[in-house]
Amino acid sequence: MRFLVDESIGNRFADILSRHEYNALFAGNVMRGAPDEKILAFAEKEKLIIITDDKDFGELVFRLKKSTKGVILFRTLTTDPEKLFEMVKGVLHKAGGKFIVVKEGQVRVRDLK
Repeated sequence: MRFLVDESIGNRFADILSRHEYNALFAGNVMRGAPDEKILAFAEKEKLIIITDDKDFGELVFRLKKSTKGVILFRTLTTDPEKLFEMVKGVLHKAGGKFIVVKEGQVRVRDLK
């Protein structure tokens, strides 16, 4: 699986994913400052799963019915990339075709189809 880490999460998180042998791009390196719609379209075209803490992606996917390969949405108090990785590492392998919301002590997985 391939991931696109949103600028709001940060490049350090993308580096952690890469260090753990996940294929991860940082949005700030490939499309700095792009609006969410363009990020979503790029991720879909490149078959990337978006990792973000921007809840606007939920609106794009569910209300506006925009297509995506998957989204992992952090709704956490921490912004520490190491802690975020620990919270999500157990679901990274099943993120394709899912909208996953990660909170402290809770992970919700929703099918996109």
